[in-house]
Amino acid sequence: MQSAFLISSRRTMLLSFLSGFLAIFLRPISVLAASKPSDTEWSLSNDEWRARLSPESFKVLREEGTELPFSSLLNQEKRNGLFHCAGCDLPLFDSAQKFDSGTGWPSFWDSLPNAIATKVDFKLIVPRTEYHCSRCGGHQGHVFNDGPRPTGKRYCNNGVALTFHPSS
Repeated sequence: MQSAFLISSRRTMLLSFLSGFLAIFLRPISVLAASKPSDTEWSLSNDEWRARLSPESFKVLREEGTELPFSSLLNQEKRNGLFHCAGCDLPLFDSAQKFDSGTGWPSFWDSLPNAIATKVDFKLIVPRTEYHCSRCGGHQGHVFNDGPRPTGKRYCNNGVALTFHPSS
């Protein structure tokens, strides 16, 4: 009687684990499909992107890489203006949304309306929210729930994925 209970408990535990595993790893497929760029002008081949971007920007924007912390001059940018996607020049963040997070990457507490799209990233096993330019799909960084008010968000951006346009 006791062995039947153990087998049933193991089977239940295994099925629970398997269903959780599938739910976690199948979800990003649908989210990723929804975040593909819809503007055909920005559906470029890798060769076209390589010709347009620096090797560092290509690695981040097109291959979802990460630049070294404290390597971007934009981390120290304090002027008024807008931060644009380095791939397609879409405005993503206002300088009024920027703050010093101490992480070594430019950080913002919010983005401009309709500027970014998100998906779940499992590259470090633990799920994180990755965000991309909503126009060209270029990878920008990750958003965390440890930022300042009013949103409590920290959009941790790769500097090579941005360009800065100061206000006149």
